[in-house]
Amino acid sequence: MPDLFDPVHFGDIQAPNRILMSPLTRARGTKGHVPTHIMATYYAQRATAGLIITEATGISQEGLGWPYAPGIWSAEQVEAWKPVTEAVHEAGGRIALQLWHMGRIVHPSFLGGAQPVSASATTAPGDAHTYAGKQPYTQARPLEIAEIPRLLDEYGRAARNALAAGFDGVELHAANGYLIDQFLRDGSNHRTDAYGGSPENRVRLLREVAQVLTGEIGAGRTGVRLSPNGASQGVDDSNPEAVFTLAAQALDALGIAFLELREQKPHGTFGSTDVPRLSPIIRQHFNGALVLNSDYDRATAQADLDSGLADAISFGRPFISNPDLPERLRKGLPLQQAEMATWYSQGVEGYTDYPALAPQAA
Repeated sequence: MPDLFDPVHFGDIQAPNRILMSPLTRARGTKGHVPTHIMATYYAQRATAGLIITEATGISQEGLGWPYAPGIWSAEQVEAWKPVTEAVHEAGGRIALQLWHMGRIVHPSFLGGAQPVSASATTAPGDAHTYAGKQPYTQARPLEIAEIPRLLDEYGRAARNALAAGFDGVELHAANGYLIDQFLRDGSNHRTDAYGGSPENRVRLLREVAQVLTGEIGAGRTGVRLSPNGASQGVDDSNPEAVFTLAAQALDALGIAFLELREQKPHGTFGSTDVPRLSPIIRQHFNGALVLNSDYDRATAQADLDSGLADAISFGRPFISNPDLPERLRKGLPLQQAEMATWYSQGVEGYTDYPALAPQAA
């Protein structure tokens, strides 16, 4: 069985180990959603990951509702991402851009007062993060069928822009209660047209977006992230096995480079849950590289590789405070703890100032 530190291919991307850096929103862009120079330092520090998947990055202004998060729809954003990818490559790393449309999670204050879009006229629970502080979410309007070609074009443009910016590939964010997930699950998709109702219909938008991405940049440079276990930001499904099995089959047919699953596991960071793991079922329907995420340590990560359930494991929060996480895991050394107060702050504190191991320790 493979070791965490063995190389692996994700389609056209050759990774030197099976420890991925999963997407982590850090809010270090500008108010206009342009990447900044400190992001180049941050990602380059973490270049020993087998593959870095960036923070979620907006494909359009309509799809981006997080303060200081970066985008990839403008020429200015593309140019600002280039120093980031160059720094990672110079450090010997590989980096993919996660493509994000937040759907109903976008607050109208990001849209000049306009309603956000979603699968149906629903409202997310809780409050949105805005430049004016937390504000209640508002009801979304259903995305019209006539608008879907425009949405597909925006995803295609974002993928082209990612390659122009020097990324090795992209990951479609289809998880965590954002737009694609809002279409996938019947708790938020109440449509009666070709994009709603049956699991086959609810998978349609995911499949069409993935087809656009693979058509633009190649299946070997395209990954997808799903979250098949439990509710996320108010998005849930009455029969997740049915819809996520179909989703896995659709993605397998496209031959994507990898599929990443965010799993909730009992007594983990996300709380105890009675929802069973769907990864063993999805593994039966997806033949490509399967990446699992959430609450792993070295032992549990290696166990899922040993069983054949996973081909790689992605780590999120440990990478915040451990830029050299793969080496720390290899040596069995203690991990530094992250300061939550600086997760979404602007500046280098809690971002680029976590130290790597001293040479003798490494």
